[in-house]
Amino acid sequence: MEWASQLCENRHIGSKMTDSKYFTTTKKGEIFELKAELNSDKKEKKKEAVKKVIASMTVGKDVSALFPDVVNCMQTDNLELKKLVYLYLMNYAKSQPDMAIMAVNTFVKDCEDPNPLIRALAVRTMGCIRVDKITEYLCEPLRKCLKDEDPYVRKTAAVCVAKLHDINAQLVEDQGFLDTLKDLISDSNPMVVANAVAALSEIAESHPNSNLLDLNPQSINKLLTALNECTEWGQIFILDCLANYTPRDDRESQSICERVTPRLSHANSAVVLSAVKVLMKFMEMLPKDLDYYGTLLKKLAPPLVTLLSAEPELQYVALRNINLIVQKRPEILKHEMKVFFVKYNDPIYVKLEKLDIMIRLASQANIAQVLAELKEYATEVDVDFVRKAVRAIGRCAIKVEQSAERCVSTLLDLIQTKVNYVVQEAIVVIKDIFRKYPNKYESVIATLCENLDSLDEPEARAAMIWIVGEYAERIDNADELLESFLEGFHDESTQVQLQLLTAIVKLFLKKPTETQELVQQVLSLATQDSDNPDLRDRGYIYWRLLSTDPVAAKEVVLAEKPLISEETDLIEPTLLEELTCHIGTLASVYHKPPSAFVEGSRGVQHKRLPVRAGSGESSESPDASQPVGVVADTPPAVIPSQGDLLGDLLNLDLAPPTSSGPPVVPSMQMGAMDLLGGGLDSLMGDESETLGGDIGGSPAMGGGLASAPAAVAPSLGAPANSGLDMLFDLGGSVGMPSGSFVVPKAVWLPAMKAKGLEISGTFARRGGVLQMEISLTNKAMSVMTDFAIQFNRNSFGLAPAGPLQVLTPLSPNQTTEISLPLSTVGPVMKMEPLNNLQVAVKNNIDVFYFSCQYPISILFVEDGKMERQVFLATWKDIPNDNEAQFQIKDCHVNSDTATSRLQTCNIFTIAKRTVEGQDMLYQSIKLTNGIWILVELRVQTGSPGCMMSVKCRAPEVAQLVFQCYEMVLKTSSDA
Repeated sequence: MEWASQLCENRHIGSKMTDSKYFTTTKKGEIFELKAELNSDKKEKKKEAVKKVIASMTVGKDVSALFPDVVNCMQTDNLELKKLVYLYLMNYAKSQPDMAIMAVNTFVKDCEDPNPLIRALAVRTMGCIRVDKITEYLCEPLRKCLKDEDPYVRKTAAVCVAKLHDINAQLVEDQGFLDTLKDLISDSNPMVVANAVAALSEIAESHPNSNLLDLNPQSINKLLTALNECTEWGQIFILDCLANYTPRDDRESQSICERVTPRLSHANSAVVLSAVKVLMKFMEMLPKDLDYYGTLLKKLAPPLVTLLSAEPELQYVALRNINLIVQKRPEILKHEMKVFFVKYNDPIYVKLEKLDIMIRLASQANIAQVLAELKEYATEVDVDFVRKAVRAIGRCAIKVEQSAERCVSTLLDLIQTKVNYVVQEAIVVIKDIFRKYPNKYESVIATLCENLDSLDEPEARAAMIWIVGEYAERIDNADELLESFLEGFHDESTQVQLQLLTAIVKLFLKKPTETQELVQQVLSLATQDSDNPDLRDRGYIYWRLLSTDPVAAKEVVLAEKPLISEETDLIEPTLLEELTCHIGTLASVYHKPPSAFVEGSRGVQHKRLPVRAGSGESSESPDASQPVGVVADTPPAVIPSQGDLLGDLLNLDLAPPTSSGPPVVPSMQMGAMDLLGGGLDSLMGDESETLGGDIGGSPAMGGGLASAPAAVAPSLGAPANSGLDMLFDLGGSVGMPSGSFVVPKAVWLPAMKAKGLEISGTFARRGGVLQMEISLTNKAMSVMTDFAIQFNRNSFGLAPAGPLQVLTPLSPNQTTEISLPLSTVGPVMKMEPLNNLQVAVKNNIDVFYFSCQYPISILFVEDGKMERQVFLATWKDIPNDNEAQFQIKDCHVNSDTATSRLQTCNIFTIAKRTVEGQDMLYQSIKLTNGIWILVELRVQTGSPGCMMSVKCRAPEVAQLVFQCYEMVLKTSSDA
């Protein structure tokens, strides 16, 4: 809180450092004493009283009753007293907006005070008082302060514009403050420029498409001039702003780089990283054969190395940023390998990050040095670090081919140590080395097999099984080894089970006569005795392959495997570009784009590095002509070909019903093919009979394939276009809403649980505004005042959009009705159930807690009507697993009534058609957080019920949508 930070500042104003006396325990009735002291004629007594009030406020005591008395103390020339009064005002103005207006005249007067400190203090405080009634009075003083002769006042006023914009954006635009703020970029004082840039950047973040910071070479020149003279935080604001500018050509890019480079030697690490971000971005524009390009690469290394001499927490942030830089431009730090060597006293998080960067910088020139270091790390006591070190040796072998033999030798030495976790990690990485260099290092397999009994981790067991299966022909007792794993098949992890299944099938294809029983056993375990769908599916695929075409099975299972890539953990190039533009921010530490972790309503812009002229990327290409992350505004192709069956949406009823008898099922059905019998003969001869019989008798395989669904056939004969035309012939049957649906009020908190306060209520959405309609009933004997409300974090970010307005004290046996507007930009946390809301209500007696559930219909927004083609495309795109079906029982309603009634809740009917007396309604809903919900509602005339299918990318909401439909439709049918 700003007032708290200012309080710390004020503690240094007084000549005597004895402020602790104000925080001693207060006695009863002190409010009345303070009131008298505040109205005293003696200035010292007044100041002492205000200090006591601030002390009480700081420790959480409610001193709002003294508001008018404290405000009266504003009329003073004493700067210390004025600051204290302003602190009090900032804290209590929101709960006492009517009283706060009393202070407006003093603010206006202080904004014209001869003392620039008082002028700045007044405008800063007015910006911190987030009360709508006061903002209109702030405009004139703010306009004057923005053009004040004193730079301190101007820089304070610049920040105040950003605060005012957060409260009332429209007012700021109407009053022309944004233009004044842009003018301040040309100010003669560097700190005013920095604050103007900071304010405009803050406003631009909440309006990504506003182009407020219209940067051009002239304004960039002014920013670079101010850069040398402002404070470190001012420099960060300006550098971050420069990073958003795209130079016209490589000459301008070089010029900016030359003027930013001195910032690399700054003592503040945030300034250094911001400068690195600008240089990394503008280097993209420089030709690589330019002398300055090489000079710049050399200049970037020393400041990054210097960052690693800071405390561990800063080191970690620096290392995460360096990790990105090394992936983008490894040449910057290629000669600095030694600074990433681990120190004995480094925390584990620093060690692991250094290890990662060492591997990224490993090359033929330094691999000997790196391997010696890694071998040393593998003998450390920290288990996690040792594991990572062993894996790093494997990664080096894969990355630098010339070092592979030395790496394998090092790994074998580590296996000889017989340290369990070292052996297991070594086996995992040796498997990857085999994949990278086939038929080169298989001589070590015998050594690996000696350690088979010591393997207890799933990944190591799976790696060893893969090695045995892949090189079964070179291992005499491969069948015995795999059989030993098979004994505890059901106790193994899924990873090991899948690998074991594949390895035994490989072994069978290589040595069919010796391993028939073994393969039968594993196929039976995988398909009939397992609940894991992945394992069952793989088992059935192998079973069918083996029984149908063993030659094809050999080609599939024993196919030559592609070589694994050098670095599998590199960040994807477009993401790396975006993260490079966010160096020095949280995104560069998380290695995630801001959109992945920034919550709230603010649009997050995706950033890209500039493209150098003549680099081969045409500026006229579709990708270059529009921002990253913006989907091209072209309608999706959803009209299918005739044989496409229209995907998942309406493949059963596109064509009109036919009266020519039952549909003809295509004669070539999957079940008609002999998938299961006798196919192993060519591989095994007569021995396959038993296996073939067992496979054919598997109930889980034959049952579902005997016939195709008969209802699919009609859709094959109907032209897709005519079906679509019929489907979307709405015929004007969708009615307009007559009034939104509101759930009746319920008692949320009974009086007996809340010391006489009864709270009942409901939720509503009217004119696009969410409201919590509350009834407060006082069933106690005393008057209730000072009401306030707060929500806990919830699934959809519901939060009060204003205070709980109980204008008069609530007398005994009195009820008051309140309509509390809600917003959906509060903090989000998934609740159980999803629509659960935890509420705290405070009054002068106590704080009371209760939970209630809101109907999801209040989150249905007014622009939820989807285009028809987009509806079809979206329905097809959402996986079938996300579809939920429900039955609404005892619901006597026709389709027109249902359509009209549902539209009052912002449930929009996209299409309607009738098939065999059943009306099919296709509807779309959009939630406040942007999630779309698609519904198919089937209404049978004369039938006391409806069926509905719900599809959504967040399937958790389906149950709540069903409850909403049930409530609305049953209400309408009862009516």
